[in-house]
Amino acid sequence: MKLGIIGLPQSGKTTIFNALTGARGEEKGKKGSRIEQRISTVRVADERVDFLTEIFKPKKTTYTQVEYLLPSERADIPSRSENAVLNQVRVCDALIHVARNFELPGGIAPHPEADFLRLEEEMILNDLVVVEKRLDRIDIDMKRGKKPDEEEYALIKWSKELLEDNRPLRAKPELASAPMLKGFTFLSAKPQLLIMNNDDEDEEFPPWELKPEHIEMMVVRGRLEMEITAMSSEDAEEFKSAYHIEKSALDRVIRSSYDLLNLISFFTVLNEEVRAWTITGGTSGFEAAGTVHSDMKKGFIRAEVLSFQHLKEYKSFHDAKKAGVVRLEGKEYRVQDGDIIQFRFNL
Repeated sequence: MKLGIIGLPQSGKTTIFNALTGARGEEKGKKGSRIEQRISTVRVADERVDFLTEIFKPKKTTYTQVEYLLPSERADIPSRSENAVLNQVRVCDALIHVARNFELPGGIAPHPEADFLRLEEEMILNDLVVVEKRLDRIDIDMKRGKKPDEEEYALIKWSKELLEDNRPLRAKPELASAPMLKGFTFLSAKPQLLIMNNDDEDEEFPPWELKPEHIEMMVVRGRLEMEITAMSSEDAEEFKSAYHIEKSALDRVIRSSYDLLNLISFFTVLNEEVRAWTITGGTSGFEAAGTVHSDMKKGFIRAEVLSFQHLKEYKSFHDAKKAGVVRLEGKEYRVQDGDIIQFRFNL
């Protein structure tokens, strides 16, 4: 999962990036290219993986990971240097949109809803340009006698109508998720988490007239959470208690991101490794096998499935199997969050 962090200048994007990527004490954001993107990969903490490691005592434990991308500041909005910032996050699965909700030096008050709408309109306009260029190309092809793909043509025209109405493509989930439009990497179609970047003492949502369509919203006290990542464990716990922080911004953002993208996790215990895998909800056992290894999908026979809750209840795979809760499932089985799966295959 790759998440791009966007926002207007002085919204605190870098602070949020540092708060998220420093929460585990892992690698710091590194330069990603000549335009100075910052990219950092963070593991997804999962108590189920810890439990499996304790039960099976593998030589290796592998968590799933999230990659955060912070576009270059030199190309920030609203410079519109070839829409450089927005183009950098086109490769991302979802967007984290940071809106300033703290006062700047000089007494400059925040206007988070107006800031959000400003960047939202920029993305809509950007997508509209892409749509119009594609329609122009289709029109040229039609004049030359080439018939357009009817499904693509209908989807593109629908997109144009929505964007001209100043609405993001995610307002129509069936349009935003249409496989035929995936290659266009439309910005306003991407799932989006809106973070209110608040002052240290402010835990409340700001006044908001019209909630954005199909967007998750949360409050993060970015500067405070960034400072906590640099503290010792003891001091960090003390500050979290004092400022009523039950879960870190990182854990809350990851949870919201999984929900936004309809993601779940399943687990394997293979070759002395406990490993977590992330897939889309509703994925079949057959497709999940391919996530682990292409050979497993190619030679798929059955999936031996044990739910995490049953393993937790019976404490061992052997006892769970003895109790009859280990199941054999076929290709069409829809993997459930927390499934522990052993794929049977033959080539």
